[in-house]
Amino acid sequence: MAGSSGRRDVRAHVTAGVPWRRAASRAVWFLCLWLVLAGASPNDIPAAIIAIAAATWTSLHLLEPGTARPSPRAIFRLTLLFLYHSVVAGADVARRALDPRLPLRPGFIAYPTGLPRGPRRNVFTTLTSLLPGSVPAGEDTTQILYHCLDVEQPVVEDLAAEEIALVRALYND
Repeated sequence: MAGSSGRRDVRAHVTAGVPWRRAASRAVWFLCLWLVLAGASPNDIPAAIIAIAAATWTSLHLLEPGTARPSPRAIFRLTLLFLYHSVVAGADVARRALDPRLPLRPGFIAYPTGLPRGPRRNVFTTLTSLLPGSVPAGEDTTQILYHCLDVEQPVVEDLAAEEIALVRALYND
């Protein structure tokens, strides 16, 4: 009896705090990914079950479910803002590359972020690294250092708009 009670305690400890809806949601996403990558062959069902279970378990332990609720409307706005900044900045970079008379004023700017170090800041720096004309180059506890092609452009204002849009879209706590 003591052995089975101990097993229940371990099982309860491992599953404590795991929101089953979130685990099921992740498993469904991993199933969709499996179907896209491997197709729907009946011979693959055992491997799919093992892979989906392992991926779900791993994702729950590496990226614990949070309380944030992504907003589809805000994600759409973030996408539009990102596309707008990408096109405008890309055209500016291309124009500067093709016309040597246009000045380049490269340098570094420090962007004061409100995001704490960790996954949220990492998502932000990843998003902003995709924008032409500037790239994250370092950080400290309150700022992210960006290298820019032209420090006289409104880089800080653009980054602030991206940060606000990202927080609204993904971290609407």
